Amino acid sequence: MGMADVRVRKLDDWVLGWFRTQAKRRGRSLEGELREALKETALHRKRQIGTELRSDLEKLEKKYGLFSDSAELIREDRDARG
Repeated sequence: MGMADVRVRKLDDWVLGWFRTQAKRRGRSLEGELREALKETALHRKRQIGTELRSDLEKLEKKYGLFSDSAELIREDRDARG
């Protein structure tokens, strides 16, 4: 997994101050605190999207039912063609 460097400009002083306070309270560097906050935010959003997608799939399945796996039909068609 790759890593990237990011620079954030024009961040409000209070935001940076809050993260500095949190970092000190948790015994982390400011960079470590920011890294953890970004990671937690990204994971939270990914989970939200997964939940939304599962809900959408359930709605579609209720409306249309389950679709069978088309792989077997494709194989049969391919084999019939030679």
